[in-house]
Amino acid sequence: MAASLPDQSGDAKITNGLSVDVEDWFQVGAFENVIDRSDWDGIATRVEGNVARILDLFAEAGVSATFFTLGWIAERHPALIRRIAEAGHEIASHGYDHARVFNLGHAKFASDIRKARIILEDCSGQQVTGYRAPSFSIDRRTPWAFEELAEQGYSYSSSVAPIAHDHYGWPEAPRFAFRPLANSDFIEIPVTTAMLGGRRVAAGGGGFFRVLPYAFSRWAIAQVNEKDRRPAVFYFHPWEVDPGQPRMKHAPMRSKLRHYTGLDKMAGKLGDLVGEFAWGRMDNIAQQQSGHAPLWTGDTEPAETLAA
Repeated sequence: MAASLPDQSGDAKITNGLSVDVEDWFQVGAFENVIDRSDWDGIATRVEGNVARILDLFAEAGVSATFFTLGWIAERHPALIRRIAEAGHEIASHGYDHARVFNLGHAKFASDIRKARIILEDCSGQQVTGYRAPSFSIDRRTPWAFEELAEQGYSYSSSVAPIAHDHYGWPEAPRFAFRPLANSDFIEIPVTTAMLGGRRVAAGGGGFFRVLPYAFSRWAIAQVNEKDRRPAVFYFHPWEVDPGQPRMKHAPMRSKLRHYTGLDKMAGKLGDLVGEFAWGRMDNIAQQQSGHAPLWTGDTEPAETLAA
């Protein structure tokens, strides 16, 4: 049986989770077979200017957010991390150098999240309690990641995309917050999906937000808030507000389409989004949902009965 939900009745807007995955343009999964990690230090970073634009946008809208940040970025831009934290936003972990969880294995994953957390806490002065896996790479192959996160003191993750996708996805997982460990309060808060024609569709940001008309995101978030009475979880990256970034001419056409489409319209669409809905930090969403998230370990009650 699904757990009871928090009372979110009435006319007040539901506060949704706003998040930024802080990585630079050359660190994305679309270019991982084109740009080698060993070459990263020789590439001029653009993340500081892009994050500055985002901070200004959030300040103008009066919203707080969570910045899931690579340890690699924090090592090289500690002042940027302090600026984010001092603006009232949450600093959370995106791992050290954007390695997917299922490519790391358990031991290397444990080292990765420990290293990233130490760097982020040193730079920000905040306790880091949240984690998002690069490319939403916690799935049916890596359920052990939840136990490792909990053991290291993380309180929540937002690392599951409960859809089928060619790069990621755990389509059997619940659509909304769940507890993946039977003896822990640790929770997973999946990125948002909406229901269309009886099927789940991705609606939590990223490339889908850039490519599709803004009206789709408005409809999807409203569905989650008004019909499901749940907070949506939205994410994007600093490089997505940077239409002037370098072009990788030799990248596969599919990767280039995914990465570059809609960059010139992204900032305007984000402005509409943060103005139309209520937004907050992911740690606050986790705290709100923690007492109501049902247990789902991947081999218990079917996810759809928990996601209704």
